[in-house]
Amino acid sequence: QVQLVESGGGSVQAGGSLRLSCVASGSILVINDMGWFRQAPGKQRELVAAITRCGSTNYADSVKGRFTISRDNAKNTVYLQMNSLKPADTAVYYCNAELKRWVGSSWNYYWGQGTQVTVSS
Repeated sequence: QVQLVESGGGSVQAGGSLRLSCVASGSILVINDMGWFRQAPGKQRELVAAITRCGSTNYADSVKGRFTISRDNAKNTVYLQMNSLKPADTAVYYCNAELKRWVGSSWNYYWGQGTQVTVSS
């Protein structure tokens, strides 16, 4: 079994900050890419930020310069530091990881259960 558990969501006023964390646990051999997605009511899930195992990052244009993704490979953890938050950032944020569970297994994607971020004006 593999579990991704997010934490750090909550409610904040516009201009504020939040830090999301996501820990992957269970039978894991190695994790490749990790990322954060979000889904607002009535909208499709969208990529917010992604990071490779080597630390290369990719951001949605809407969060560039405000959000920072990072990871700790030893702890199987990915973080999302969110600054200068806007009401448009309100959504459920999901953690995603591409991982291999054992030698010879295929790479598969796993999702966390999501954490709510609400930004008020």
